Amino acid sequence: MFDKIKALSKETLIYGTNTIIGRFLNFLFVPLYTNIFAPDEFGIIANIYAYIAILNVFFTIGLESGYFRFASTLEEGNRKENFTHPFLGIFVNSLLLSGILFLFAGNLNELFLVDDSRIHLIRYTAVILFFDAVSIVPFAYLRLQHKAVHFVTLKILNIVINVTLNFILILVFKWGIESVLISNVIASVITFITVSPIIYRNFSLSLNRNLAKELLKFSLPYIPAGISSNLVQVINRPMLYAITGSANSVGIFQANYKLGIFMMLFVSMFEFAWRPFFMQNFMLPDAKKLFSKIMTIFVIAGSFIFIVLSLFIEDIVKIPLLGRGTLVGKAYWSGLAIVPIILFAYLLYGVYINLMAGIYIKKKTKFLPFITGGAALINIIVNILLIPSLDIYGAAISTLLSYFAMTAGIYVVSHKYYPIQYEYSKIITVFIIIGAIYITNFYIAGNLISVKILLLLIFIISIFAFRIMNIRAIKDFVRSKN
Repeated sequence: MFDKIKALSKETLIYGTNTIIGRFLNFLFVPLYTNIFAPDEFGIIANIYAYIAILNVFFTIGLESGYFRFASTLEEGNRKENFTHPFLGIFVNSLLLSGILFLFAGNLNELFLVDDSRIHLIRYTAVILFFDAVSIVPFAYLRLQHKAVHFVTLKILNIVINVTLNFILILVFKWGIESVLISNVIASVITFITVSPIIYRNFSLSLNRNLAKELLKFSLPYIPAGISSNLVQVINRPMLYAITGSANSVGIFQANYKLGIFMMLFVSMFEFAWRPFFMQNFMLPDAKKLFSKIMTIFVIAGSFIFIVLSLFIEDIVKIPLLGRGTLVGKAYWSGLAIVPIILFAYLLYGVYINLMAGIYIKKKTKFLPFITGGAALINIIVNILLIPSLDIYGAAISTLLSYFAMTAGIYVVSHKYYPIQYEYSKIITVFIIIGAIYITNFYIAGNLISVKILLLLIFIISIFAFRIMNIRAIKDFVRSKN
């Protein structure tokens, strides 16, 4: 078992190299934007990218997930057919939707919070959505083939180009928020060019009607599920603006929400490796025991990240940047209290990703729209109830409750069709420990670094003291073959 866990860990670390470097480079946008742009300007960009996240679901129509399911087993069609069908489906669909968005941009300016002089920002958005969508299946191919280094190299290239152009266009050419989308357009086009050899090698004009039918049957539920899932992540930005009428609130919320990126980084690097891993190992005799152990390890690692960031986030954001401000501009510090809420929401999302295995394995994707749809509905209702009185804190709480609902929902369905005996006592104990430490820090630690360090040490000691993890298991892990 430890050899399998170690193999997953290695791939997670490789993808993590991309994610860490990529998220770090992307995180450079936070000090850049928050020290250059006013909160209302940053709010416009945050709103546009919220819509990009939502629209991306309509562009990809769940076919990336369908590709993983059928290309991993080849139960229908050959390797090239399993690549071509989802790729071609996304290409045709994205071309149509981008064309509509491009041509009718002038009718959407109020939705995107741009005036008539900035309609071109919507057209840039259409181009970004198209090229990002048609690159998804080639990147999924690299993940399924365990070509993690190739995947990482191309992703980092995309991010380096994007970050470099952002700095040049904003600081040198002074192009303002237009710089953000122009940089993204160029990076997305270059990324598509770099994956085009993968498309060329795997593309086939043959039509497998049965594969197309099964692929759509499996993938289409991801459209409402994906829409709902993205609504959970981004709907609070446009709702903040709609309820408060303040782009300033949206900007402050977005800047502090971005600080949750450190937990999302961990969840993302795990997800890249996890999906192909469980699809290729679920037929092992001890698969369920293996998946249970992985869940425990994930919760421990995620909880450690939560504790570190919750304790030290105020110290981190105030780090000076070579005389050009701080890591996060002072105008945005008023929203720092939402960061632990967002961190824990992302930790729950990681548990959700773990639980996704059962639905994939048993082809029960038809339940996903109900799970994520219910969470999205909770998000919208809580936003309406709490934003008027709590402003950005209401938006953060709605995110946390939504992820909790998603996690609870997918657990019920997965447990029914693919029951796994997770190490419940250990997982619950970890959550109790981090809850106690967070509350202690909130009421006692204040700005005392020594107390914060002590609380971090208490967490580490507690993991071993309560036998959630033991030294012997760590030694067995290190000695395993992979």
